[in-house]
Amino acid sequence: MDSQKLKVLFISSEVEGFSKTGGLADVAKALPLELRNLGHEVIIITPFYRTIAHQEDAKQVHELTLHTDNSRPDIHFAVQQLSLDGIKVLAIDNAHYFDRAGLYGEENNAYPDNGERFAFFSLAALLTSLAEDFAPDIIHCNDWHTGLVPYLLKTRFYETPHFAHSKTVLTSHNSAYQGIFDKSQLNLIPEISGCMDQRVLENYSYINFLKVGVIYASKVNTVSPNYASELLTPLGSHGMSDHFIERIHDFEGILNGCDYNDWSPENDKLIPFNFDSHDLSGKEKCKVALQKEAEFEVSDVPMFGMVCRLTDQKGFGLILPVLERFLKHNVQFVLIGSGDPSITGQLNALSEHYKDRFKFINTYSNRLSHLVEAGSDFFLMPSIFEPCGLNQLYSLAYGTLPIVRAVGGLKDTVIDYDQDPDNANGFMFYDPNPNQFLNILRRALLLYIEHPEEMLRLKQQAMRSHFHWSDSAKHYQRLYLRALGRG
Repeated sequence: MDSQKLKVLFISSEVEGFSKTGGLADVAKALPLELRNLGHEVIIITPFYRTIAHQEDAKQVHELTLHTDNSRPDIHFAVQQLSLDGIKVLAIDNAHYFDRAGLYGEENNAYPDNGERFAFFSLAALLTSLAEDFAPDIIHCNDWHTGLVPYLLKTRFYETPHFAHSKTVLTSHNSAYQGIFDKSQLNLIPEISGCMDQRVLENYSYINFLKVGVIYASKVNTVSPNYASELLTPLGSHGMSDHFIERIHDFEGILNGCDYNDWSPENDKLIPFNFDSHDLSGKEKCKVALQKEAEFEVSDVPMFGMVCRLTDQKGFGLILPVLERFLKHNVQFVLIGSGDPSITGQLNALSEHYKDRFKFINTYSNRLSHLVEAGSDFFLMPSIFEPCGLNQLYSLAYGTLPIVRAVGGLKDTVIDYDQDPDNANGFMFYDPNPNQFLNILRRALLLYIEHPEEMLRLKQQAMRSHFHWSDSAKHYQRLYLRALGRG
């Protein structure tokens, strides 16, 4: 094999097409496909959740045992094989850990044994690599769920010939989620539960999965250059800045791409009318369809859309204090999402009171997500922090102008109209202040009302903003080669 063609073991707790709670799943589908297109051999390992178990093409290929110490019984598990557009997907099948209604929890509450579940997953993934006789050049770990893999490679599997030349890359998709658990959840990995290194077991009592991954991985990255910069600061690092600074020479930001196979208004099968940057008449028809879906009056008023998890991260501390004032304007606003019950309650009350201009749909629906992107004039992302963000990329593709806060990947991808009108593709504000957010909403509203020709130009310009996964994959390829000392 060409020395530049690599074997990549891609380990992720979710993969689009099989399981999904957020952007990690999108990356875990799109990036392996692009790596395969570059000529690399990729195998994906993920849990065999209940959401996957119904797939008819799943085929059991291994029965394996995870040997523990004498304090607890060995753990038996199967490995199911599936396919992602020709890429082998190996799913770790253990009913105790993964046959549950949710991936990480239910009704907004995390499963109390998540530390044990993903400690098991990390070990099982490496045992599966052995069983497959797939000796990876690169083991690509994703988020805290796989943070123990680099540590295990340097402890339990240190003298295993199969992994003798393997290097690890850890991608943090959102460093606010770190996987912090009491050491009692690590009993199935004696190397950790009995560890006396405070970098691994803090105060000898609890573990931070993400921190362990950052310390032990060969290379570390996150999902946008600006978020990488933020992670080096106390304010933007979620308490992890010292650890990222320690790895500064092995740490970088690589911007996520957009999967234009799924998110292109020209061929999107989930929207009622297709369109492109040369002819936006289909977008206007999608707007009418969205108005009917939301039971709004069909009229030429500005349509604002939002699709997200209902969490503080997404900026609801900025939205809720000014939403009623914003709805006094002649606007329409459709919000799709689920999550925090306290946010849900307030949105339900406002939706009931302003039925003619605000529709809150408490769910996640792929069809509605596509319709909101296609039918809206503006898309709201006033995030407190946003490692990369994908919805602003989808919005740009559909000529829906993103209104964002200047953080993380939002700052890397959106060009503000007031700062650079000639090249702009959206609107951006800086301070996490509700009134600043309201001001930028009104700024966008004013442009829509007073300058329709300029609005059309901006929409077309937004649609020419492209962020291809093929470019991102080449950055990852270079990162892999540097990890292997071939850079």
